[in-house]
Amino acid sequence: MLNAILGIVIGLIIIYLLLIMPRLFHRPDFGPFNGVLYAHRGFHNNESIAPENSLSAFQFAVEHGYGIELDIQLSKDQVPVVFHDYTLTRMCNVEKRVDELTLEELKKLRLANGTEKIPTLEEALSVINGKVPLIVEYKVELGDLSLCEKAMPILDAYKGIYCMESFNPLVLRWFKKNRGNIIRGQLSSHFNKDKEEGNQVVYFFLSRLLFNFLGRPDFISYNYRYPKMVSLLLCKHLYRIPLAAWTVKSQGDLVGSKRYFNYIIFDSFTPR
Repeated sequence: MLNAILGIVIGLIIIYLLLIMPRLFHRPDFGPFNGVLYAHRGFHNNESIAPENSLSAFQFAVEHGYGIELDIQLSKDQVPVVFHDYTLTRMCNVEKRVDELTLEELKKLRLANGTEKIPTLEEALSVINGKVPLIVEYKVELGDLSLCEKAMPILDAYKGIYCMESFNPLVLRWFKKNRGNIIRGQLSSHFNKDKEEGNQVVYFFLSRLLFNFLGRPDFISYNYRYPKMVSLLLCKHLYRIPLAAWTVKSQGDLVGSKRYFNYIIFDSFTPR
């Protein structure tokens, strides 16, 4: 009886380790991404001339030598645009979703009551122009992976250094199958503690990186407030893959996060 129980426990541990396992072989070179802090949605201030995910915010990040994290999703007419929220309410004061408006309609809006427009991915890449490393977050809610197909030709033509990340493990699986040479990152957090609305079972699996088997990520980008999650520590110390912290919002948290994370994504302050 004891041997049977022990066998079950060992089997469950092996299954768990297989589920959270990242890419093990033919790992990419992270060298170009090292030694750089990453400005979340560009080096922005929503009460300034450079709101989040704007061309000005990207230009300011380049001028300060910061890497850039930006978000992409599709307009109604299937153009990859740079915008974080699925809805336009917070940044444009419009009660619509991004995917309900065409690019022409989106271009009529202004970010944070300023003068900046919602940029396309092509426009953002033109401003960044390979001057700093780039983290591209794919905003995909469910199983429609059209964004991957639409954005890939644009990124294939880009001459700069970039990697991708997403909360959606299906996006990582797409990259694993179609662009295995691109560094891919699994975004996550302790969603249950964050009290996120949604399927709590799915959040349980995402929080513990139990969907890693789908995309076999090259790095994990995790909420900096939860650096001691067991699955996160195993990915770092057992599987030896890098960790990125999001989103650090003070100098003190930046210093503390460097104990656990290899890369820092920041906003709301100027790092010293």
